[in-house]
Order: sequence, then C-alpha cells, then structure tokens
Amino acid sequence: METFANLADGFAIALTWNNLWLALLGCFLGTIMGALPGLGPSNGVAILIPLAFTMGLGATPSLILLTSVYYGAMYGGRISSILLNIPGDEPAMMTCLDGHPMAKKGLAGEALSLSGIASFVGAFLATWGLILLAPQLVKIALLFGPAEYFALFALAFMTLGGVSSTNQAKSAFAAALGLGLAMIGVDTQTGVPRFTFGEVHLYDGLDFLVAIVGLFALSEVFIFLEERHGSAEADAKKLTIGRLYPPASMIKQTAPTMLRTSVLGFIAGVLPGAGASLGSFISYSFEKRLVDKENTFGTGDPRGVAAPEAGNNAAAGGALVPMLALGVPGSGTTAVLLAVLLSLNITPGPLLFTQNPDVVWGLIAALFIANFMLLALNIPMVGLFTRVLLVPPRILMPIVAMVSFVGIYGISGSTFDLLVMIGFGVMGWVLRKLDVPLVPIILGTLLGNAMENNLRRAITIDNGNWWTLIDSPLTIILWSIAIIGFILPIVVGRRVKAKMRRDEEGAIQD
Repeated sequence: METFANLADGFAIALTWNNLWLALLGCFLGTIMGALPGLGPSNGVAILIPLAFTMGLGATPSLILLTSVYYGAMYGGRISSILLNIPGDEPAMMTCLDGHPMAKKGLAGEALSLSGIASFVGAFLATWGLILLAPQLVKIALLFGPAEYFALFALAFMTLGGVSSTNQAKSAFAAALGLGLAMIGVDTQTGVPRFTFGEVHLYDGLDFLVAIVGLFALSEVFIFLEERHGSAEADAKKLTIGRLYPPASMIKQTAPTMLRTSVLGFIAGVLPGAGASLGSFISYSFEKRLVDKENTFGTGDPRGVAAPEAGNNAAAGGALVPMLALGVPGSGTTAVLLAVLLSLNITPGPLLFTQNPDVVWGLIAALFIANFMLLALNIPMVGLFTRVLLVPPRILMPIVAMVSFVGIYGISGSTFDLLVMIGFGVMGWVLRKLDVPLVPIILGTLLGNAMENNLRRAITIDNGNWWTLIDSPLTIILWSIAIIGFILPIVVGRRVKAKMRRDEEGAIQD
C-alpha cells in the first residue's frame, strides 16, 4: 500500500502543466532522435543535456524531460529500421528482420503502428516492474558496506561490454581509460593534485557532462560528416506508408508475443550491462523458436516486429532499476542519466528512495505519462516522423554542434570546458572508428572516484587487509557474477554476434 501511496504522490508531482509539457517535448524530440540513423537514445539524451540545464529546470523536471527523450528514442529507433532497413540504434537491429519485409509488402504503416503498440506494452509493464522491484533491491542494498560497493562497481565494469561490444578486451581498455580520466584532479584524501599537469582548471577533475556531450554528441557530428548517409535520403524519398492502423486480428495474433517478450526484456534490462540490445536479441530468438513453426520469421511476420520492440522497450525500463536502486547503470543511456543525477547533487542508490522520494516517484509517474503520450503521438504522426529521415546531415549536424557548444558554455561559462569537449569529441570519433565502446569510458568517469573511495575505505577499516574485499558472502556472490559476466560474453558473444549478422544479411538479401 505504501508503494501505491508513493506513486499517487508521484502523479501529483508529474501532473503539473510544466512537467506535462516537458514530457511531451521529450517524447517528440526523443522520437525524432531515435528515428535518425545512428543517433539512438544515448546520443539523444547526451545532446539534450545542455538544453535541460540551460533552461534552468530543477531535478525532477530535468529527469522527466530526459527520460521522456530516452523512451521516445527507443520508440523512434524502429522508424528507420522498418522503412530503410537501417537501425536507428543497436537494439533496433532485430526489428529490421521482419519490419523491412513488411514495408516492402506495402504494410509499412501497419508495421510502424504495431511496433508502437509493442513498445507501449513493453515499456508499460517494465515501469510496473520498476515500481515493484526497485524498493526490494533497496532493502538488499542497505546491507552493502564499502567492500560490497567496490565489488558492485567492479561488476558493472566487467559486464558492461556484453553482447554490444565486439571484443571484451576493447571494453576492458575503455573501462580502464574511464577510470584513468576519473583520477584527474585533487585527491580527496591527501589533497595532492593528480594528472593535472599544472592546469588549474583540472583541479576539480573533468566535468562528466562535458565528457558525455563530447564523446556522444560531437563524435556523432564527426561520424555524420564523414559518412553523410546519402543512400538513406535517396531511399526515404521512395517510401509509401499505406494503412496506418493494424487490423484487430494482427494485434490479437501478436498480443501473447508482446507479453512474453516484455518479461524477457525486463529481466535483461535489470542485469547490469545487458541492456536493450540483449533484450531485443533474446526476445526475437526466443519467440522465433517458440512460435515460428512455418519459418515465416524474417519474411515479414508481425510477431517478428512485436517481439524485439516489446523486448527492447522493456529492457529500457528494466535498466532504470539498478540505476535508481543501486547507483549502477544498467545500460549506456542510464549511465548518461546517472551523470545528470550526480550533476544535480542527487546520489542514486539505496538512500535515494528515502532522501529524494519526490524525484523517484515523480520520475516513475512521468514514465507512465510518457508512455501514453508516445502511443498517442506515434500512430497518428507516423507520416511526420518519417519526414525527419529526409533532413540532410548538412542541416542537422550544425544544429547538434550548436546545441552542444551553447549548452556546455551556458552550464559552465568556461571556454576551457569547450576545448575539453572538442578533445572528447575527437577521442570519441577515433574510438568509434576502432570499434571501442564509449559507455565504459563514461562509466569509469562517473564511478571512478566512488570506486576508489570505497576501496580505500574498506582497506582502511580492516587495517590494510586486502582480503576484506572477499570477506562476506555478498562480496563473494558479486565477484562471482562479475567474473562470469566478463567471461561469458567472450564464449557466447561471438556466437550471438555471428547469428545477428547472419539474420541481418538474410533479411537484406530477401
């Protein structure tokens, strides 16, 4: 009953004209960000962080805007997947397999609307999962001491590469780079400057918002300038949407698929580092084995559209559970949202639900509102969102760059931060060319200091005894999961990636 009373308080916060307007704006902008090939939710949220801060919003309104962008981008990722066979982001890759064949049959409008309904079901059920599971995780997290938190952070680093990375060694390198960047600044315990090279601006360390906008938004500008995506524009001009609403028989056929894959996707999202990519892949693979008796998946089966869409949107909601309850992001986008919380002087974790209940429950209520807004926006406005695909990069990318520069300067008022952002943008571009994941770098920058402080605290409490790091049953469990989570993708990840490539190539040939 207490949970529902808290949720009612959250709706009282979220149902103000200001917050409703921000949720609507976030949903609209997020869908556009998701629809543009290559941007995706992480980049979409990163690009709009400066906007949220320069608007002078408080903690709850900022989070409502950015999580609405997050959910909107998850919805929008399917548009280019279905119409152009170009995934808006990695989780939308599986939607290409049946979505694009449906579009080629003249069912593009039905495929888009069906994917919107599946996205709604997945996100709606995941939000209920967040309400029920997060407070339970908080009770467990209150048992955590410094050693347990250090093990938990290690688990996050060791599992965040997962299926989304081509190489665990590259993920490990990225995490180490992020931890190294977190070391820059004055040591909090000794007061000695580290890696500042005499530069006074670095004494406070690197601003992680500057790092995020540089790594995600500016590097995306460089990638777009290099690749241009000219073929996508040419294909977009040939599109016909057709009938907008799927028939009742199609919804009835796909309803069990949506429910099953929502549960699978939510579980994948809760696991640190698994995220929407794994949720989407598992949902599609599971459903194909379960119901595809006539080998229709990959040829335009509506269930092949509903499964990955419900799965990846449920995973997006599930990824918020460890972020809010434990302070450990479950995906790349929640790592960006974690940075927003920290920059607002709000520390995610067990005490968040007691110290800032207005932020948590206002956010959860806003997720429900955003879901209904997205369902209402996405089906009637499919034609408008598809027009976004015609916007040439020469117009879009200067806007992204302008928002990044003006926003960061508006937050800090420092030209040095603009130079640092450009440096991160170039670094992000180089790393993406080398296929090194960016999320572990952000995670290292965010959690590096907390990880170091907990390590020092645990060792100091036990008089320099390093065995204290594996001294309790909880730390042993966390270290075991971390090691398995690091090794398993090395064994399984190659097979998963190979299968994803085979399925994608098969769909393109068809």
